[in-house]
Amino acid sequence: MNIVLARIDDRFIHGQVLTKWVKLRPAERIIIVSDGVANDEMRKTLVLSVAPANMKASAVTVDKMIRAYHSPRYENTTAFLLFEKPEDIVRLVEGGVDLKEVNVGGMRFEKDRIHITKAVSVDENNVTAFRQLANLGVKLEMRQLPGDNSADFSKVLETELTK
Repeated sequence: MNIVLARIDDRFIHGQVLTKWVKLRPAERIIIVSDGVANDEMRKTLVLSVAPANMKASAVTVDKMIRAYHSPRYENTTAFLLFEKPEDIVRLVEGGVDLKEVNVGGMRFEKDRIHITKAVSVDENNVTAFRQLANLGVKLEMRQLPGDNSADFSKVLETELTK
């Protein structure tokens, strides 16, 4: 499988993804990799209903994505992966999925999270997972839109946590 973009964006498929990212990094499939979405039929139906008509879209568990990545059936497939949280990406990489870079797009503010940027808020588990990804050699790029300046999310995270 050729992963053209791996992006954390808890809104999943929305305007920025549809009008900007998909055009910059064309793919046959959009795959939402989230146990929570894959196991909730209503949420899955809602999220997938806004996928572009010209792309196959699916929501799968992390374990199913690991199996699909290693399957010869999907060897020539181009995919755009969307994630809700970095913990799922750690599991994917530890499962043998070769991700060199992850785009950190958006993680909404909730109770027990701290703002890192206006679009990204994290809790302790997220911080641990981001650090694990960096230690695994995965580059963490922070950029909302393709035309925005790219920033090293690992540096931004550590800077904001020490304030």
